Amino acid sequence: MLNPDAPVTHGRATGPRSSRRPVTSATLRALLAVCCATGPALASTLQPSLATAPFEPDSGTLAVRCGRLIDGISPQVRSDVLVRIRDGRIESVQPATQAPESDVPLLDLSGYTCLPGLIDMHTHLTDGSHETADLSVYYRRTAAEQGVIARNSARDTLLAGFTSVRDVGTYLGWVDRSLRDAINQGVTIGPRMQVAGYYLSIPGGGGDLVIPGYPESEIPAAVRMGVARGPEQFRQKAEQAVAGGADLLKIIASGAVLAFGGVPGEREMTPEEIKAVVEVAHAHGLKVAAHAHGAQSIKDAILAGADTIEHASLVDDEGIELARQHGVALSMDVYNGDYIDTVGRQEQWPAEFLRKNVETTEAQRQAFTRAHRAGVDIVFGTDAAVYPHGLNARQFPIMVQRGMSSMEAIQAATSLAARHMGWESRTGSLQPGLFGDLIAVKGDPLADVTRLQEVAVVIKGGLVFKLPVQ
Repeated sequence: MLNPDAPVTHGRATGPRSSRRPVTSATLRALLAVCCATGPALASTLQPSLATAPFEPDSGTLAVRCGRLIDGISPQVRSDVLVRIRDGRIESVQPATQAPESDVPLLDLSGYTCLPGLIDMHTHLTDGSHETADLSVYYRRTAAEQGVIARNSARDTLLAGFTSVRDVGTYLGWVDRSLRDAINQGVTIGPRMQVAGYYLSIPGGGGDLVIPGYPESEIPAAVRMGVARGPEQFRQKAEQAVAGGADLLKIIASGAVLAFGGVPGEREMTPEEIKAVVEVAHAHGLKVAAHAHGAQSIKDAILAGADTIEHASLVDDEGIELARQHGVALSMDVYNGDYIDTVGRQEQWPAEFLRKNVETTEAQRQAFTRAHRAGVDIVFGTDAAVYPHGLNARQFPIMVQRGMSSMEAIQAATSLAARHMGWESRTGSLQPGLFGDLIAVKGDPLADVTRLQEVAVVIKGGLVFKLPVQ
């Protein structure tokens, strides 16, 4: 595995040199020639000695020969395809009938299936996966300490094949913004990020970190930045989030599973409060992600103009039809209930959380099937941080078991996700003009979608971050 901050680069450095020289075009080309002459099994020879960032993001120039290619849009799989990436963007996707230009490195993945970099529409990169047993750690942790966790989570997510994510809330406000900016500057590696900055939630609601036994006077302001009540307060908090650099706004419309006191099926925000946030977001060209388990809150959010519904565990048929009519996507985290019910019990998470998880997991999966049959867009969103970052692809088999084809599940995590996050001109498919974000797996993920849990190659912006282990 590569050093977290040392991708194989083909571009200019953006800061102080590391103690080791970056891999040059000539060196990379020579190493790739060895790889291609002897077969993909030697691709691990591309892994350089440990080096450090910074590097120049989206600067890679590379040609990738794919044995099979799923482009994220077409239902057809193409064979023996050459993807040319120049200066971080896809230049062409053509049959591999000719070798690339002599000055362009060639990565031979003829024994692999190539796909667009995957997208997770619902992550929490700044939060750890083993802290739900005692959420009070966020009262004591500094932003710098949380940043270390965030950088590790970002690395794990990228190396699992997820080259873009929406980070839909963090307990410590704006830690996600710092991570996004560090990735964009090439200071650390990770996926492309849209960030919310903080939750917009009522006092004591699912986004307000109130814990029994701790006086509210002891709760740091950093974990309550988006707490509001009434349309005007929510409007002010939403404007502050936009001014602070949020890429989307996240509201907590209903009760939450992993929060004290809330009831997932009950309203928390009123329709008027939701509408106030939506008006601010849309005025600035941003989207609104609405956490909503309960049937009524789901309908409230759709009618108020929310762009995606997160969880949608208890959606009823009326809500499904509203989502279809309004073109609102559901982001349904249909795997993590298994993790909560096993590891959560082992780690002795609060009994209230475990109970609410049981009450919503199967209901959500049944709703997933109904919504899919009705033709509602369902995008890939995992709620990673509930379980370890980097295990995001564990959700694919549940999506297939509950009604999607493997191709539909892949498109939910590529072109469909990109469209609903407003990034279809950047990523989500393998076509000219988009970022050179490409992953590869052994075997056929359409025949066995679990193949996506073992991503062998990760390329982001034409830079190689992961290659097969010899």
